[in-house]
Amino acid sequence: MERSEFGLRRLTIVVAVCFIALPVLVMVSMTYKNSTFNLSKEFAAEAMVLREKTKNVTRLSTVTESENNSFQPTSLVADKLLGGLLASALDEGSCISRYHSSMYHKTSPYKPSLYLLSKLRKYENRHKRCGPYTKSYIKAVKELNSSHANRTTGCNYIVWLPANVLGNRIVSLASAFLYALLTNRVLLVHHGTDMDDLFCEPFPNTSWLLPADFPLKNQFDSFKMRNIHSHGNLLKNNNMSSSTMLQQPAFLLLYLAYDYEDHDKLFYQDQNQGFLRKVPWLILKSGQYFVPSLFSISTFRKELSILFPDRETVFHHLGRYLFHPSNKAWGLITRFYQAYFEKADERIGLQIRLFHPESSPSHLVMKQILSCTEKENLLPQLDKQKHVALASPFKNQTLKAILVASLHSIYYENLRNMYWMKPTVNGEAIGVYQPSHEEYQQFGDNMHNVKAWAEMYMLSMTDVLVTSTWSTFGYVAQGLGGLKPWILFIPDNQTIPDPPCQRAMSMEPCFHYPPSYDRKANMMLDNVDHGPHIRHCEDVSWGLKLVNNDHKS
Repeated sequence: MERSEFGLRRLTIVVAVCFIALPVLVMVSMTYKNSTFNLSKEFAAEAMVLREKTKNVTRLSTVTESENNSFQPTSLVADKLLGGLLASALDEGSCISRYHSSMYHKTSPYKPSLYLLSKLRKYENRHKRCGPYTKSYIKAVKELNSSHANRTTGCNYIVWLPANVLGNRIVSLASAFLYALLTNRVLLVHHGTDMDDLFCEPFPNTSWLLPADFPLKNQFDSFKMRNIHSHGNLLKNNNMSSSTMLQQPAFLLLYLAYDYEDHDKLFYQDQNQGFLRKVPWLILKSGQYFVPSLFSISTFRKELSILFPDRETVFHHLGRYLFHPSNKAWGLITRFYQAYFEKADERIGLQIRLFHPESSPSHLVMKQILSCTEKENLLPQLDKQKHVALASPFKNQTLKAILVASLHSIYYENLRNMYWMKPTVNGEAIGVYQPSHEEYQQFGDNMHNVKAWAEMYMLSMTDVLVTSTWSTFGYVAQGLGGLKPWILFIPDNQTIPDPPCQRAMSMEPCFHYPPSYDRKANMMLDNVDHGPHIRHCEDVSWGLKLVNNDHKS
């Protein structure tokens, strides 16, 4: 009986406990489910935020510093819009390099001015309104047949024509764009078939390419265009003055190539800019970086100082805004980078261009390169007493990649053999690479230009850069990369110059033939005040380049 009562009590307790526990278990289960649901929502929200952030930030990493105080961009926050230079309304797939280039460069310490950013956005709107095949463009083209300017469209144009090799074309195209910014014109580019597949379209939802049916195309290289329709010739026929001209023509040629005449140089006189503003179409032919002389024109000087408070950043900002490698060129660049640059602790660029090979034999140039790099401690030194580096190859070994850009392979082969035969003093691992060696300049060859453009861009990714005298190839690389290179001087009478190279005073390109230089007499004109921000170039004694005001000559 007692056992029966005890069993009944136990059963009652178990039932009671189950009755109490069941709701608790249900509540716990529901809480767990709700908790899981809430966590999923939070994760989804964070993922959405992260996706939004990665639209503007493409890469996170950590900054490391090497013994020579140069830093490796293996983990910087990539500035996708380049400090605001780029508009964010363009299709990434059509031009991968536009928003991915920041992953392959160190973040630039040079920030564009707010005024420049505003000016670029206004230009983009103007180009979209006045660009090819818009109503304004079609109307402006029809007015080209008039003997004088009608100016009824509200849109003025500057058409850029190519001259010289690719480096010259790039620096002159940047100059033409700056002139378009200053004069509220629309830039249209006639680049020919040998510049296909080099650059992406730089302006949103429009094209900078001159339409194939432009009516003056067949006159671009004609005697008539140069000698009748040029601005210089017009001034020459009017006693070098625009004040005697009653009507502005519908179009004019600005001939600013290296062989321009004195009357062509009158473009740089301030009093002629007012006349040019009233000409709807300007056709510009130039292979020169004429930006320094724009700073000498009082009409533009104040606005230029606001656009570029840091004078030596003009090409750096305009070049990164305008020149984005096409997907074809970007493929060449990124494959090289991933194979040879990506894991390197330091990247060293050597750009070697010989304009007079007969006076600069390869053994002398090689000796000069080594003299320069040894004196400036740019290349790792060899340990000529040993055959094996003492440093362990598996512990803290520094990897340095040397990129050689030259038409000839002999310099690459010499450097490669040099670092193969002997170890370095500090035990670095050295890789020497040359993407191409075309042996000679190939004019009119599109693929040659694609390779050249890719190599300019790869040089701009280096930490240290050595370039050649006179070379616009080197100018483009240093400007895009924000680098002040060491410039190799031309050997004199088969003798290595002393010093063999010199650090550039600024990263700006050199204007080889400014209007103050008389090419026929081979002399500078006297009493020309270029202002505090313009100096003679290191590599061209009569050339001009922009520098910061605090630069000490």
